[in-house]
Amino acid sequence: MAVPVAFFAVFFAYPVAAIVGRGLKADGVWQFGRIGEVLARPEIRDVLWFTLWQALASTALTLLIALPGAYVFARFDFPGKQVLRAVVTVPFVLPTVVVGTAFLALLGRGGLLDELWGVRLDTTVWAILLAHVFFNYAVVVRTVGGLWAQLDPRQEEAARVLGASRFTAWRRVTLPALAPAVAAAALMVFLFTFTSFGVVQILGGPGFSTLEVEIYRQTAQLLALPTAAVLTLVQFAAVGAILAVHAWTVRRRERALKLVDPAQTERRPSGAGQWVLLAGVLLSVLVLVLLPLAVLVERSLGGSGLAYYRALTSADANSGTFLVAPVEAIGNSLRYALVATLIALVVGGLAAAALTRRAGRLVRGFDALLMLPLGVSAVTVGFGFLITLDKPPLDLRTSWILVPLAQALVGVPFVVRTMLPVLRAVDARLREAAAVLGASPLRAWREVDFPLVRRALLVAAGFAFAVSLGEFGATVFIARPDNPTLPVAVARLLGRSGDLNYGQAMALSTILMLVCAVSLLLLERIRTDRSGEF
Repeated sequence: MAVPVAFFAVFFAYPVAAIVGRGLKADGVWQFGRIGEVLARPEIRDVLWFTLWQALASTALTLLIALPGAYVFARFDFPGKQVLRAVVTVPFVLPTVVVGTAFLALLGRGGLLDELWGVRLDTTVWAILLAHVFFNYAVVVRTVGGLWAQLDPRQEEAARVLGASRFTAWRRVTLPALAPAVAAAALMVFLFTFTSFGVVQILGGPGFSTLEVEIYRQTAQLLALPTAAVLTLVQFAAVGAILAVHAWTVRRRERALKLVDPAQTERRPSGAGQWVLLAGVLLSVLVLVLLPLAVLVERSLGGSGLAYYRALTSADANSGTFLVAPVEAIGNSLRYALVATLIALVVGGLAAAALTRRAGRLVRGFDALLMLPLGVSAVTVGFGFLITLDKPPLDLRTSWILVPLAQALVGVPFVVRTMLPVLRAVDARLREAAAVLGASPLRAWREVDFPLVRRALLVAAGFAFAVSLGEFGATVFIARPDNPTLPVAVARLLGRSGDLNYGQAMALSTILMLVCAVSLLLLERIRTDRSGEF
């Protein structure tokens, strides 16, 4: 546990605490009265209310649309299922900037709806809600569908034999078993939408602001650190409560259920009702997932072939936006993501191994700590990097390693959640037998544990690489102008007027989308199971 604790203490707790300290301390004295002053402001209360209700609405809408998809992916066997499962996961690992860009191309000015019917939904809450469904669809499908695929269908069939209707059998037998997974998925969707940044920034316009957007505005634009510090504490408290409930639901699921091999539960659809359900799910995936991605690709071509892609190679065409050609952002992102993935694998792998060897409140607290970077403001972390890691022995403000360190913070939770179920499934008696035969702990790990978890390690590496590639909230603060990442480059291009900048943003977003899609297709071929802790 020492290495992960030290990593999080230096690169997470210290920067966040420094931001809070700067905002709430004056002349060395804590000014806790500022909390009440900030929360009493009407505009801040409006931000808090909008953050809460849009997260609740996004969660409810996502569950309503994605739960049928979870059932279809869990129980039905149909051609192209593996590819389609990877496709619906692509939005989750896309940067929120790209998600916002895709829906801007679909719903915004000059978008597909505007061209066909003269309808614009950008700068409306509906655009935000639909983008959140697009982004979080895979969370429900993977979490609920992964468990649903392993529930023994004979229990429900027994209820039917005893006279229960199909709905009653599902409500009395299947739903209680699924409830912890549904609760865990709902909590994760709520967490991601509660801390939404890029989607609201691009699609919401000035009329909508979540906590994360407001922290960015107060920090980067107004330099109002007291207000940003208070909002960071509010977000921290809310995320801590969400993660505590999530941990409880995961533990409840682990204790309560007996699972079977998913291969035993899959079947071809039979009957008109199942075929209609399958068709409805495929249609929803087409409209909500594939259509925005397709429009993104179409806008990147712009009716003029590869002109926008060719412009990415020229620094002269972007002299007012970049110090280098935008295409260099691709190489920068790949290099940063590879280093971030290596860091995340080391830190997350050690953390997952520690969690499997110990139990108790300390370990549960350690597990919650590993999840905090997913919910605490990435804007706060990025700005904290700038004001804390600027003096010896950690003077990293001008170092390239700063970006991979920030990205690794987001990758570690995915490594832990992927590795943990597999490590827990390794029979401890195998290690004990190796020790009896004279193997050292290191050799036992190398020859017993590693062969069993190797595929899970590859899956963890793939997820860490994808999320590192798309990290935006912290990177936007610390990426140097001459070394932009893909998400930062997209945001800069969208922030400037002109068809060329817009087309290049679409082209870069398409490239990033394709890289993520290829990564996920590879993961589908090597993944160890269909469940796990998403």
